[in-house]
Amino acid sequence: MQRRRGNDNVGEPMAFDKPLLRKIRAEFPRAASDARGRRRAFMDNGTGTLVVGRAARAEAAARVDCSANVEAIFHESKDAEATILEGRKAVAELLNAPSQDTIVSGESATSLFFSLSYAMARDFTGKENVVTTDYEHYANLSPWIELQRRGAISEVRFARLNKADGTLDLDHLKSLVDDKTKVVTVTAASNALGTKTKLDEVRKIARATNAYFLVDAVHHIAHGPMDVQAIDCDFLVFSGYKIFSSHGSFLYGKEHLLKALKPYKVAPAPNEPPHNWEWGTRDQAKFAAIRGVTEHLVWLADEIGTEQKRDVRVHSDIARLLKVAMHAIEEYGRDLSKAVLEGQGNAPGLLQMRHVKLYGPAEPKRLEERDPTFSFKLQNMSDQAVVEHLWTKHGIALRADNFYSRVPEVYDVPTMIRISLVHYNTPEEVERLLKGLDELDQP
Repeated sequence: MQRRRGNDNVGEPMAFDKPLLRKIRAEFPRAASDARGRRRAFMDNGTGTLVVGRAARAEAAARVDCSANVEAIFHESKDAEATILEGRKAVAELLNAPSQDTIVSGESATSLFFSLSYAMARDFTGKENVVTTDYEHYANLSPWIELQRRGAISEVRFARLNKADGTLDLDHLKSLVDDKTKVVTVTAASNALGTKTKLDEVRKIARATNAYFLVDAVHHIAHGPMDVQAIDCDFLVFSGYKIFSSHGSFLYGKEHLLKALKPYKVAPAPNEPPHNWEWGTRDQAKFAAIRGVTEHLVWLADEIGTEQKRDVRVHSDIARLLKVAMHAIEEYGRDLSKAVLEGQGNAPGLLQMRHVKLYGPAEPKRLEERDPTFSFKLQNMSDQAVVEHLWTKHGIALRADNFYSRVPEVYDVPTMIRISLVHYNTPEEVERLLKGLDELDQP
């Protein structure tokens, strides 16, 4: 039987047309080629996205112009303070948080989750349990496992996956929650499978026992809007380098909870949030960079045009524009996902490839349930050999790894190959990828 070839999407225009995609790619200095001049399609975005030019320029300027420490009377110090404040406001606007005082910065998502877990553990007796899932990143697992190891909690419970489609078994998660559950912590989307978590349902389950509701937004942050007031989470964490910025991460917490919990800190540090949650001197350049990201997203909202701007409930005009941009990015991500699954141009999709084993949601009718992230294996060929073929022959930059995720353990494999796409990726790049895989899929 002859395989169906690619899909030209005739009559189905993508969310971003070619002129807009050219403008978007111009915003990213390394979208088309790396620093050595090698033209390539960058599809390793789940590990870390390319940096948007606005963020890079803002970071460089703040690094040089605001290098003095804060709380002095001279201009460089005051400018550093202003830069940090503007960065906090940018994160608050991106998340539709009610105040910049609910935004805490840290070295990494891992460090923020550990800091949060230690603060919570001060109020635990050792009889409590934490409920999480089988498709978490270990940044959102190891802190709770460490509490169990120390005897600060009794158990970490893992809600299972429906392995056939990579979705979360919400009934099983609900069954794990009892009156001893103090934390329910889940990813917004799996960094290995692309599966989105039904956060509204998880919140209801957590609220039934008055447990803390935590969201790991590290993977999803670049793929769609994150509105902490709509989600009604107690805490949410994401990393700057997963959304076109520099390394370093941010935590949102409800203000009354940030005040009630007692994080570890040095004695002279302030006693009020967010400063009592932050260890050491803040990096003003990191805050400048995340502001550069939100400026890029505001630019994108303006490029999209007023006719597509949704009526969204947010706390500021900037937050509204950011949500408009992220909704558009999410819609474009579905277009790219459809192309990956069903084919693009003259290339067949993953669903038509005989020797590809795909993990996670694979039904084209369920694209709203996933981010444009796909993990797979090619039968009778090592993951590394596939990665090397795609790089050397087709200039496709991706990797095979465990991605610090529990997912490979669940499927009993050491690694998976992952495609992770964002809004500077193009249908033509997807076609190149699929053609490269098609060469390896032949009998």
